[in-house]
Amino acid sequence: MNTKEVKIGNKVIGGGNPILIQSMCNTKTQDVAATVAQIKELEKAGCDIIRVACPDMEAAKAIAEIKKQINIPLVADIHFDYRLAIAAIENGADKIRINPGNIGSTDRIKAVVDAAKAKNIPIRVGVNSGSLEKELVEKYGGVTAEGLVESALDKVKIIEDLGYDNLVISIKSSNVMMCVKAHELIADKTNHPLHVGITEAGTLRAGNIKSACGLAMILSQGIGDTIRVSLTGAPVEEIKTAKLILKTLGLRTGGIEVVSCPTCGRTQIDLIGLANKVETMVEEFSDLNIKVAVMGCVVNGPGEAKEADLGVAGGIGEGLLIKHGEIVRKMPETELLDALREELINWPR
Repeated sequence: MNTKEVKIGNKVIGGGNPILIQSMCNTKTQDVAATVAQIKELEKAGCDIIRVACPDMEAAKAIAEIKKQINIPLVADIHFDYRLAIAAIENGADKIRINPGNIGSTDRIKAVVDAAKAKNIPIRVGVNSGSLEKELVEKYGGVTAEGLVESALDKVKIIEDLGYDNLVISIKSSNVMMCVKAHELIADKTNHPLHVGITEAGTLRAGNIKSACGLAMILSQGIGDTIRVSLTGAPVEEIKTAKLILKTLGLRTGGIEVVSCPTCGRTQIDLIGLANKVETMVEEFSDLNIKVAVMGCVVNGPGEAKEADLGVAGGIGEGLLIKHGEIVRKMPETELLDALREELINWPR
């Protein structure tokens, strides 16, 4: 999809630029110290753009202090009160997220647009299936992809008619197939960048599966400029999943890919525990772009690990260290994790 470029702080989306990862703080925005700490944690994990809630004026004003202490662009999430959007802009937000449908009259929307125009910051127009207007629900006989698209484009037109087109569009649903269809429909109707995600996806397990399925179907069609994985859990988990989705689809490189075999009756080591420890351990080596294999037995392990750059294959309370498909040495099970880590420390950069 050929979308136009939009600048968000020190990042650029659309126009063929790499897909960027977003998340949203779950701290109270007015608690500057907690919010900054979480943003820095998310940035370290790979977050490119962060959003914060602005439910009141104290939160909107806190943006000024937060901005002084972070490096990634900050988006202010506004509902209902147009004055909060203006305050967020005046306090340095790099982008605002609004639903014009709940901001109020055209005059109030215009006041927000004028403030954004003065600073030349983008407005993300967001429409969710849960907020679809009653008349569109009646028109389409329920909440549908067609209704979501019409609603979003109606909101976009309101802002365009006010003389501003520095926009990003977001149409989200917790229904995966509806969300996919909505993005397919809108991709042919606009050149504004699209922020993609499955909203209210659920807890860690269910949310990861729904997000992976939905985002894969959308992104694989060349649709989408930024993504968010919405999980009921720690925001840092959203970043981990988003990075893995992009890497799996070949849309992002960098970072270590861990592959591990399913357990079977031949497994003689704690493969599940080892694989999980390896997955956590490799996070500190984000500068490496290699594949690490964790295999459970010596029957297939060495052969399967040949496709990886580095790996281990378990035996009876012991295991093999394998490098570039060649067995390096045998060692006790308790030494496998440290041996892998030592190899990664000394891996050529």
